[in-house]
Amino acid sequence: MRYVDLGNTGLRVSEVAFGGVEIGLPYGIGVRSEADMLQEREAVNLLSRSLEEGINFFDTARMYGESERLMGIAFASKRDQVVISSKCRHFRDQKGQLPESGELTQIIHRSVEESLLALRTDYLDLFMLHQADEEILQREEIIGAFLALKQSGKVRSIGASTYTVAESTVAVESGIWQVVQLPFNLLDQRQATVFDGAANRGVGLVIRSVLLKGLLSERGKNLPLPLERVEEHIQKLADLAGTMNIDLTTLAIRFALSFEAVSSVLVGIDRESYLLHAIEAARNPHLDENVFDTVKRLAFPDPEFIDLPHWDRMGWLT
Repeated sequence: MRYVDLGNTGLRVSEVAFGGVEIGLPYGIGVRSEADMLQEREAVNLLSRSLEEGINFFDTARMYGESERLMGIAFASKRDQVVISSKCRHFRDQKGQLPESGELTQIIHRSVEESLLALRTDYLDLFMLHQADEEILQREEIIGAFLALKQSGKVRSIGASTYTVAESTVAVESGIWQVVQLPFNLLDQRQATVFDGAANRGVGLVIRSVLLKGLLSERGKNLPLPLERVEEHIQKLADLAGTMNIDLTTLAIRFALSFEAVSSVLVGIDRESYLLHAIEAARNPHLDENVFDTVKRLAFPDPEFIDLPHWDRMGWLT
């Protein structure tokens, strides 16, 4: 496993990060309820095995069900060996409104205290905004609360999880948010436009959705009719991977890591086989220039359609 600087945070992280949502709540293709998830002992053992295999970067959130608690059990006695990133509770209500002034600070402080308790630690290596839109990223009260937590030592660095290129651009250019976690993968490469700016400013980039909730794996087959053209495009990428004697998952991980600005890719892991596969993929060299350029040209022609939340609402990923 290679370890790299996470921007200018001073943190050294593994190129593969353990995405903690799958161990915390039902998530992903074919996972419909807790019955489809790992049991507590299995999840804790998987976290420990991940550390043994070289992963030192673990991503979770207040909104990820049991994920923080399980990481707390796994790493309470190994805290100095891991880099833990968690995310704040969501701010917006069901109508999309933000709380009144003063309430935001309370939510942020309460959220971080809940995370510290669940994780059995007295500090977070990285504390991030969750679903950070442009208004949230620039709200003075939110910025002030996060900076105060950093000043107190309860969090060592701060960042934001974004969805759109516009949001990522605001976060990268703010001079406030040290790490940006954003969606990027073989099909949807739009966020690459912010990579150079992040590198120039020392902002760490963490990639999520690198496997598109498992679609960029053996599970990306026999998709519902509305996703037929997506499946056809995935097959083109799988065919390319085949010419390289690797599989699609390996191509997806290696492609994301081939961008110098990218520090780490989040891989959702809820099986030992997924863990070992991701580690092996990252152990291989980054893509050579010719293949790298070819894959860039194979982005899905209609990236706006690559919208996992919408697909979920439509029932296309069940």
